[in-house]
Amino acid sequence: MKATWNDVIVAEAPKEDLIRIEGNWYFPPSSIKKELYSDSDHHTTCHWKGEASYFDVTAGGQTNDFGAWYYPVPMQGSVERVGKDFANYVAFWNGISVTE
Repeated sequence: MKATWNDVIVAEAPKEDLIRIEGNWYFPPSSIKKELYSDSDHHTTCHWKGEASYFDVTAGGQTNDFGAWYYPVPMQGSVERVGKDFANYVAFWNGISVTE
């Protein structure tokens, strides 16, 4: 699976290494191209997963503000609900496409 922004692959991993949660693919932290990511001060809260942190993703000369998110410390009970520990796994939105 690949996550792509501005024709640049920003994350890539075998499908079996990803975790699917609520229609989103979460990539293992080791699969992202870290040089394209910078920490964002943006945060949101999911009522059952906890507080999400965000990355800005820069590729092809443009920055996608908070285009990627992750849960550094999933809420108690959420790992059991998902069936896998998804701490620090990265998901995408805001125009970043995920394809096989």
